[in-house]
Amino acid sequence: MTTRTLAVSADLSGERVDKVLSTMLGISRALSREILDAGGVVSGERSLRASDRLAGGSLVVVTIPQVESTLIADPDVAFAVVHEDSDLLIVDKPVGVVVHPTSDRSKGTLVHGLLARYPDIRGVGQEGRWGIVHRLDRDTSGLLVVARTDDSYRALVDMMKRREVTRRYLAMVIGSFDNTTGTVEAPIGRDPNHPTRMRLDRSGKPARTHYRRLSAWSRPDRTLLSVTLDTGRTHQIRVHMQAIERPIVGDLAYGRSPTVDSPGRPWLHARELSFAHPTTGNLVDVRSNLPQDLSDSLVSLGAPTVGDAHDVDGAPL
Repeated sequence: MTTRTLAVSADLSGERVDKVLSTMLGISRALSREILDAGGVVSGERSLRASDRLAGGSLVVVTIPQVESTLIADPDVAFAVVHEDSDLLIVDKPVGVVVHPTSDRSKGTLVHGLLARYPDIRGVGQEGRWGIVHRLDRDTSGLLVVARTDDSYRALVDMMKRREVTRRYLAMVIGSFDNTTGTVEAPIGRDPNHPTRMRLDRSGKPARTHYRRLSAWSRPDRTLLSVTLDTGRTHQIRVHMQAIERPIVGDLAYGRSPTVDSPGRPWLHARELSFAHPTTGNLVDVRSNLPQDLSDSLVSLGAPTVGDAHDVDGAPL
């Protein structure tokens, strides 16, 4: 066993102890709770429980059992690599692929697939999330960056925090907009009634989403948006679009019943990643074409009333 003293970071202030451990140690929530149940987390002279909340800057002593990694490379996990160098990868993730292992998904994740093609990422970043700098939901397709070295991992994480990485999505929503651009700024927290969902919450984490109308249809009432994020909260775009009563097509968790143009999942695609390379400083600017299910959904709508759905920012979908 090993013992570590953790100073709770400001962005985790007010969070449950099991989440703080999971985030700061890079371990699963399930393992965090096992450590807590065994009395392995102490603040002062008091053993903490999973549901206790921690203030930013507080110190906790954690006794961590030695566990052997069970991550086994899996060459059958499907994904494309659209940029590769000695420091990082940019992956085009297909819909249905979970990014990293969770309490209910222990195999077949993107990390398992990455280990098969790039075994050098083992040990980079957080335990069990090797190389992962940011995530996409299982049912969101598109681009994410993966670090191949410790230095690039730290640099990319810092760049994300400083908002130096542009992440742009395409989203089809139900409803129309009088304005061509807008911003939704509202804090997001976990929904206590639905643990797998998020909601607007005054005590949640700050979140800001910018959108720009690209195309619109009148029958049915649809709008294709270009969406960029200042923050990267869980389900941020989906929650913010629901909040302004423009839910994402196909989003059953935050939206409405399936519609004829629904692709069978949220109509959301991580379209573009743009940032200065952490080592060379050169611009990395990568785009991902729409996958077939979203392309078919787009075609089913026919010609838009406003804009050109087949030529976004000069780049074909």
